[in-house]
Amino acid sequence: MSEKARVILSGFGDEAANHKTAVEQFAAFAALGLQFYSLRFVDVGSGVKNVMKLTKGEITKLRHLEDEYGMNVASIGSPIGKVKLCDVEDGTKNVFMPFDKYLQKEVARACELAHAFETKLIRGFSFYHPKGSDPWQHVSQAADQLAQIAEMCHRSDLTFGLEIEANLVDQTGELMAELHRRVNHPALVTIFDGGNIVCQGYSAEETFNQYLAMKPSIGWMHIKDYHDPNQAARGGHVDEDMLKHFVPANLGDSGHERILRDFAEVLPQLHEKLVKRGIPGVVLDLEPHL
Repeated sequence: MSEKARVILSGFGDEAANHKTAVEQFAAFAALGLQFYSLRFVDVGSGVKNVMKLTKGEITKLRHLEDEYGMNVASIGSPIGKVKLCDVEDGTKNVFMPFDKYLQKEVARACELAHAFETKLIRGFSFYHPKGSDPWQHVSQAADQLAQIAEMCHRSDLTFGLEIEANLVDQTGELMAELHRRVNHPALVTIFDGGNIVCQGYSAEETFNQYLAMKPSIGWMHIKDYHDPNQAARGGHVDEDMLKHFVPANLGDSGHERILRDFAEVLPQLHEKLVKRGIPGVVLDLEPHL
């Protein structure tokens, strides 16, 4: 590996803190020797809030606490893209918002927050297709909307990371690769997460093949795994409330050692690509609650 390739160990701070307070999060990370965290949920004194709901005063207070504990934001763990793609009733609790409004309100807000916390990365998703429908039928619309999100991020000198997850259009590596191919924008990368694949019933071999499909588009990774001895066969909608078997990477079924050994070979090229976009290194986001 080139000496210039930098790996940044980060993690979701809210998962390291029982009450999600900023002090709890930063104390836990500082104790582990980590200097970066991904910001999602936090209590800055007025109760637990999603990052998207933080006030100017809370942002200022959080920035001061970051300085005190030597912490930096690796990415904004936004919920962008976790809304319905189509305005249809499908029996889920997912909400719909007209995309033009969503872009100008929610995506613009995520960009503002990235600048406020001095990070170049925003985590997001590819929208919920109607429950029970084939995600491949919705790739075109999802890609069109993701292209507009990527362009807004690009104009703000930011990069949007698309996370693989069940029940969304981007639920498999092949779907992720196709979305990335269609969007074809420098501000869009993908985020590999082995646990989010295995929890859908895929084997280690299938997970590795999905990683290979995503590999040219990967910008960073989430490091967690999944092991359920009673895992049902894959297919169909996943009850997210029933996903209780996430585990550390070395205890799950994704085959992380094989994946990470392969990923190490592309780190120099990926690092060079990210640096050109102002990103200081390749982020590996840990899941501290595991």
